[in-house]
Amino acid sequence: MGENTSFWESLIYAHPTCTSWKQEAEGSIYHLASILFVVGFMGGSGFFGLLYVFSLLGLGFLCSSVWAWLDVCAADIFSWNFILFAICFVQFIYVTYQVRSVAFDREFQELYSALFQPLGISLTVYRKIVLCCDAEVITLEKEHCYAMQGKTPIDKLSLLVSGRIRVTVDGEFLHYIFPLQFLDSPEWDSLRPTEEGIFQVTLTAETDCRYVAWRRKKLYLLFAKHRFISRLFSILIGSDIAEKLYALNDRVHVGQGFRYDIRLPNFYHVALPETPPVQLSHHHLQRGSPRRKPSGVTNCGSFLSP
Repeated sequence: MGENTSFWESLIYAHPTCTSWKQEAEGSIYHLASILFVVGFMGGSGFFGLLYVFSLLGLGFLCSSVWAWLDVCAADIFSWNFILFAICFVQFIYVTYQVRSVAFDREFQELYSALFQPLGISLTVYRKIVLCCDAEVITLEKEHCYAMQGKTPIDKLSLLVSGRIRVTVDGEFLHYIFPLQFLDSPEWDSLRPTEEGIFQVTLTAETDCRYVAWRRKKLYLLFAKHRFISRLFSILIGSDIAEKLYALNDRVHVGQGFRYDIRLPNFYHVALPETPPVQLSHHHLQRGSPRRKPSGVTNCGSFLSP
């Protein structure tokens, strides 16, 4: 205990205390360095925030080095500040290289600006998403099918970039898919990662279309590595399914001119001519069948289940 006390006493009292303070202030270079430090530590996050921080801190350490060399004439102060300036300079160059390396084709840049940037997704996260689809935009010509009912396996998740897709079941029109909407979000949500399935609808390009596709296995591996991306896609897919549900709800009519509301499936009874009353309940929206035609519903009555 005595040795520890003597150590701390020697550490604190070994140097003489300041008996008098300098009357004159330090030079302008010292104060400029302090200002740069204060402003530099106000930087934000992300690539551009790092560029802001390292640039101002680097200039601050450079000014401190000049001050130590010219005014203080202290080699140790100059050495430490110059080393810190060199570290900031190297970090600035490295971040600048990363910013230049995160460059995308025009369609991917527009996709980021329209869909991912408003959600606050950084370019580094977006780059992982783009690399997962091999940075490829696929073309689907007019009247060509993306998927055929009962034939095409569900093995990917696709997002429409341009064009318009027509969704039909048994030759009956359901709804359109527009840019920035997923082509197969209901099918994706209806299957677990280990399950397999086939499309229950036909998706046909009504115009020349361009879309981005992520393979199921590769995308699930990305989700396993980055939980944030998994939650992001979960939100995007859920929102996409909700939009399709409400689009279908506008087309669903029941007998006697009534409209079926998918938000209240348990509180609506339908009585069609010469048929017993039918209650539309949750069994019309089975999870295993994302898009299916409910019985007893007229005028293109088809449903989409998340």
